[in-house]
Amino acid sequence: MQRDMSREVLLTRVEQFSAAHRLYISSLTEEENFQLFDKCSWENGHGHNYKVEVRVKGKVDDRTGMVMDIANLKQEIQAVIQVVDHKFLDKDVPYFADRTSTVENICIFFWESLVNRLPSGVKLNKIKVYETDKNVAAYKG
Repeated sequence: MQRDMSREVLLTRVEQFSAAHRLYISSLTEEENFQLFDKCSWENGHGHNYKVEVRVKGKVDDRTGMVMDIANLKQEIQAVIQVVDHKFLDKDVPYFADRTSTVENICIFFWESLVNRLPSGVKLNKIKVYETDKNVAAYKG
């Protein structure tokens, strides 16, 4: 049987980070923010242990049998995680200075941070962020 290594494969790496945030829109009053975000709008914020799934798509290399070296993917994800890990997102990460740090926007942040860091021929396919086991967002660009 002849092997066809030209098929595209999805490859996923899962990493974790911890961060605090506050769901708050500065143009709204405290009362309006509380109505919109409830206790997540409290001034001192709250934290999560986030899980991030990064999925890439590419052709399997004939020589290596891989879409890309998973250790390299881990390294690229970790470079982004260093920006957010153990930080107060709204105060410590410039990206969130003018964006509400929702799980949806965290997905987009990871996408924008990783999309140009991949090897030639490998495309970012999906970012999925678990804020909790029950609160999950996914972004496909």
